[in-house]
Amino acid sequence: MTTAEEARIILERVKDSGSGRSLDELGWIEQIRVDPPKAILRLKIPDFAKGQIQRLAQETRNLLQGLHDIDEVQIELGNSPSQGGIGQAGHGEPSPLQSIPDVKQVIAVSSGKGGVGKSTVAVNLACALAKQGLKVGLLDADIYGPNTPIMLGVADKTPEVTGSGADQQIIPIETFGVGMVSMGLLIDEHQPVIWRGPMLNGIIRQFLYQARWGHRDVLVVDLPPGTGDAQLSLAQAVPMAGVVIVTTPQRVSLQDARRGLAMFKQMGVRVLGVVENMTAFVPPDQPEQSYALFGSGGGKQLALESEVPLLAQIPLEMPSLDGKDEGRPIVNSRPNSISAEVFRELAVSVLESVS
Repeated sequence: MTTAEEARIILERVKDSGSGRSLDELGWIEQIRVDPPKAILRLKIPDFAKGQIQRLAQETRNLLQGLHDIDEVQIELGNSPSQGGIGQAGHGEPSPLQSIPDVKQVIAVSSGKGGVGKSTVAVNLACALAKQGLKVGLLDADIYGPNTPIMLGVADKTPEVTGSGADQQIIPIETFGVGMVSMGLLIDEHQPVIWRGPMLNGIIRQFLYQARWGHRDVLVVDLPPGTGDAQLSLAQAVPMAGVVIVTTPQRVSLQDARRGLAMFKQMGVRVLGVVENMTAFVPPDQPEQSYALFGSGGGKQLALESEVPLLAQIPLEMPSLDGKDEGRPIVNSRPNSISAEVFRELAVSVLESVS
């Protein structure tokens, strides 16, 4: 005879289209009762996912009726958690968004896949905003691949930590006019981070609320690639002014960027626009020439179909590639370069979008 636990296991195939996670992972299954030949399922779908209800209910019904002793499936809808978010990722507990004291704006930088230069964009955007005279923070939320300390030349520094327990605070490392917190500052460079979702959620919340940010006009958050726990944790914890989606012109990058962009829209987070990185290679000895190594028009296509602005098209330059390995963002090390100018224009566009 089928049990409620067996029914719960088979329902792991039903996924949220935004995050790609199962209903059980997201805490959207409130109750399962199985009394063959009948199964009763109570779902608690948040407001931002209401457009999926019909599909989720149909897929759920089909799976349960496919069990050998289940003929009738009754699906009930419980009170949905507020769009404000889920207190602990994956557990379905509603909690209001919590602002960071003295931080005016939170802007996330995200991508659908790795290797598109997301962290390069986040670092140079933060430095370009600082050059505008703003007080800027940079939170490296890419816990599994924290690269911003290397890009900012502070990988050998260890941040000061004060207090203990709930009163513990981490002091951001200040460089290039930006205060930065990263997992890369707290672990050995060869140490892997092997964490499940709740631990990831916990460290991101610590970086948000237990870092001594002080007064910041903007906090730039460098998210990991994809649509996983880190994105959910941030969107469900702190109010965001918006998110910048980074892609390259390649088709595979666009496919993943679409998913990431759709996830933020579905969660009610404003998408400020698209940044196309590696638009074309500019030879150092022929700055008037450019070569589209990865195709062309992808960023514009994504922006048009998603009805958001194309914020910037960043070229591929040797100074940019050298600078990020040497710990010198190009907006600081080569302010007269094409890329530096594009990043400065990007900073202005982002400020205009959130002001």
